[in-house]
Amino acid sequence: MKGSKAVAAVAALAGGASAARLHHRHAHEMFGAKRMATAETCVPGCTTYVTTIYGEPTLHFPQVPTYTHASEPQTTVTKEVVVVPTAAVETCPTPGTYTFPATTLTVTATTTVCGASSTTVPAGTHTVGGVTTVVTTATTVVCPYATTEVNSNGVVTSVIKETTYVCPSAGTYTIAPITTTVPKDTTIIVPVVETYCPGTYTRPEVVTTVTETSVIVVCPFTTPGAPHPTSEAAKPTTEAAKPTTEAAKPTTEAAKPTPEAAKSTTEAAATVKEVASSASSSQATATGSSAKSVGGSGDHWAMTYTPYANDGTCKSKDAVDSDIAAIAGAGFTHIRVYSTDCDTLPNVGAACAAHGVKMILGVFIHSAGCTNSNPDVDSQINAIASWAQWNLVELIVLGNEAIFGGFCTASQLAGVISSAKSTFAKAGYTGPCTTSEVLSVWQDTSVSSALCGVIDVTGANIHAYFNAETSAENAGDFVAGQLSLIDSICPGLTGVNLECGWPSAGSCNGAACPGTDNQAKAISSIREKAGSRTVFFSFLNDLWKEPGSCGCEQSWGCGSLF
Repeated sequence: MKGSKAVAAVAALAGGASAARLHHRHAHEMFGAKRMATAETCVPGCTTYVTTIYGEPTLHFPQVPTYTHASEPQTTVTKEVVVVPTAAVETCPTPGTYTFPATTLTVTATTTVCGASSTTVPAGTHTVGGVTTVVTTATTVVCPYATTEVNSNGVVTSVIKETTYVCPSAGTYTIAPITTTVPKDTTIIVPVVETYCPGTYTRPEVVTTVTETSVIVVCPFTTPGAPHPTSEAAKPTTEAAKPTTEAAKPTTEAAKPTPEAAKSTTEAAATVKEVASSASSSQATATGSSAKSVGGSGDHWAMTYTPYANDGTCKSKDAVDSDIAAIAGAGFTHIRVYSTDCDTLPNVGAACAAHGVKMILGVFIHSAGCTNSNPDVDSQINAIASWAQWNLVELIVLGNEAIFGGFCTASQLAGVISSAKSTFAKAGYTGPCTTSEVLSVWQDTSVSSALCGVIDVTGANIHAYFNAETSAENAGDFVAGQLSLIDSICPGLTGVNLECGWPSAGSCNGAACPGTDNQAKAISSIREKAGSRTVFFSFLNDLWKEPGSCGCEQSWGCGSLF
């Protein structure tokens, strides 16, 4: 149904292993004991006036298609066209080759519907969904939000409602979240507001082969330049402030070890294949397409670096200088650092200046206070602005998997990036800024609509080892395919792979097996197919980390292979 006030989509708030994680991946396992932190709520004194607009409900997804899979070598899946260009979520029940046909859809008028966002939460009670808005002064906002209703027959329907929300002072307010309790780790579906602008959207044909049962396949609309859906923003009734909105997601905070640097976690989720036409050809070499791109010209551009000794203490200035000299000697022109701690700016900066290496700076967000008023975030941003050695800086990355980790909503992170860019500009910086997330986060349209307008390149962490169907020798094809998908997220922006490697020790993840020989094969493959747009992870083995559930977290050092 069209219009800004519409009843839409069935999107049950329920658990299940079928909600899509788009690939197994390598994040940072620096958070051992997780605990839940609910979304921010209105301060005492808020008054909410709710107006409910009802209409005829429509299906968000068509009925589950019928699959035929017998002895024939290929299975064709027929699926009716949805009314808006949401990604199609398909289930491949048995091993085999599946074809998902191409679809072209024209949206003739701005259309607001209930979308669906998935997130995995641990056992317990969680506050999810709703709309988070940030205001800079006392104001009243009028905004749509998505929620669920249950009729007398027990049918759960997602509906869009509109609320007038009185915010008595500046701050962050979460409007109409949903509270749910789950008995175990569960993937839940959360309704979100999605607005599609007029235009023609295309989802190419996808042919994929699966080797396991019950594999989830997500087929997004990926035409470059097509209009992107947006989460409809709150409408202030005063001129004092324009709040931004985003579907809130549950946040978790975990214990922080002594070093605050990149660490790796294994994503626990159902097996999911992430597919699109640009990734269906595994031989495609990643190429840039935007004037705002960053990267190198050879087969190895940048290396991650954390200034920590094996015991977790900070390395001395001389030890840092020795490391950077070795990185430069291996032919790298750039390094990526994750935060400003351990005298990163003065020590690593001085070493880079001495050895002709440029820096990708980082602001690490690792707590639920995803705002510039968070002292830790503020101190890192101000430290970079005060240091101001801009001739050494290639890119600034604000947040490393902060949305995936549950520390930020997309609108909160957009606010941090926008404010930081203003601070950096006042200090003389005119270069690009971005954040780094996994592809599954970027493909959430509520994320891309919030972030694409505030970043200059699309940053992603891509790890082939956490895709169970990718062997070491095919790691480069996987990375190139993922980069092709990243390129399509934000129109006009190119993607960059900000963290990528292969462990030399640990457990096999399906066809992806660690080992020194396999690490060499994987790194060689990545260099060949995507080395000019990849930050390799990491320079040395990080013995200050815990081994992790994969037994691999200490063993990503690959500097000796260059």
